[in-house]
Amino acid sequence: MIKYALACDHAHEFEGWFGSSSDYDDQAARGLVECPVCGSTGVRKQIMAPAVAGTKAQRSAPEPDARMREMMMTAMSEVRREVEENFDYVGDRFAKEARDIHEGKSEERGIYGEASPKEVKSLLEDGVRIAALPPAPPKKTDVN
Repeated sequence: MIKYALACDHAHEFEGWFGSSSDYDDQAARGLVECPVCGSTGVRKQIMAPAVAGTKAQRSAPEPDARMREMMMTAMSEVRREVEENFDYVGDRFAKEARDIHEGKSEERGIYGEASPKEVKSLLEDGVRIAALPPAPPKKTDVN
């Protein structure tokens, strides 16, 4: 396993674990590496000291980073499930509907959907309170 420091084209910084450097390259090329903040797939590696997992003997006890990552993945999955079950899906009308709710033109309620990075930036600049939905876990067929 190898851990990369990553940043999206909107300067959000985050980390990602990959089986190898070629796994990162392959997943990034297929648009599978997403910013957890804004959902952008314009992701690049940052300069960093590499963190590479060692032999099986060294991996017998999970490292604190692995336990923390598992807890975060579980929490993000629960947040996503809660939103999908209880919020209205508005698809690509998200930016317009969020702005209408903010301005009192539409009923106040929880919504989710898609928005371009430009729409997200505009909403945030205008004080509309939004947050990126944690990405859905990749399908087993999409990762190594």
